[in-house]
Amino acid sequence: MTVEETDGRILLIEDDYGNRILLTDYLRYCGYTVLALEDGTDALSAVSSFQPQVILLDLKLPTMSGLSVIETLQQDARFCHIPILVISGYAFQADQQKAIQLGAIRYLVKPVQPEVLLAAIQAVL
Repeated sequence: MTVEETDGRILLIEDDYGNRILLTDYLRYCGYTVLALEDGTDALSAVSSFQPQVILLDLKLPTMSGLSVIETLQQDARFCHIPILVISGYAFQADQQKAIQLGAIRYLVKPVQPEVLLAAIQAVL
């Protein structure tokens, strides 16, 4: 996939440095513009200026949980239309149901295969 084949701004919210770098590099290689942050509070501040077309969100974050980020975004008319894809190590059904109930479009359990992640992103762009 080349830069010409993709178009999209992705806000990645991931607290693990290694995962954040890996995902950021991969998505940029695939042609996406990526803003990667480790904290839910910082991400909420950046949504307005970055205007992502997709949000990739971990649930375990410092200062604010991923579920709280979903809830906050869904309550704001400016941002409730942005698709949220959860990428989490939490495989519990209750976590998945809660994230979807709050407004996430999809819940992917780590480790996520690259082709599965790309298909999920492309499905919402």
